[in-house]
Amino acid sequence: MNIGQRLRTIREERGLSQRELANLAGLTNGTISLIEKNKTSPSVASLKSLLDAIPISMAEFFATLEDQQTPKVFYRKHEFTEVSPSSEEQVSLRQLGNAEKHTLQVLYETYQPGADTGPEWIVHDGEEAGIVISGEVEVTVDGTVEVLAPGDGYLFDSRLPHRFRNISGTVCVVFSACTPPSF
Repeated sequence: MNIGQRLRTIREERGLSQRELANLAGLTNGTISLIEKNKTSPSVASLKSLLDAIPISMAEFFATLEDQQTPKVFYRKHEFTEVSPSSEEQVSLRQLGNAEKHTLQVLYETYQPGADTGPEWIVHDGEEAGIVISGEVEVTVDGTVEVLAPGDGYLFDSRLPHRFRNISGTVCVVFSACTPPSF
């Protein structure tokens, strides 16, 4: 997906200038310009701030189409939708199905060594839970920091400021869910 073009199209559909969107999201209009030209890739937290300012959910931004006539039940791994703007060496958040059509959002998350969700705190309505499948991830929720290993998990109110960071030298995989869908 061309993230920059998609952001520009949605921004223009909403009648927002780059400067207006930047003010609403707490970023510079230069940053918006670089993102829209695909010269920089926003962190997960930055993209979330931008989309909240429009407002549009990450699920809608990265929406995949499901057959309207027959609900899709089974998905192959290649059918998951990447909802993270980061490149291969960063964070991959792959969504199961179209969260716009469900009350639960399920993600298969991959954090490369040193990758994180960005310096900004993530805050959204709902609850979030996850279980570490492999590797280790540092999770910070409302100032409390824990390093979780395979089999460890988390469950918290997503309105609390939070972020995720792989502080190890190996890839970390997390299976997570949130309700209502907010990415």
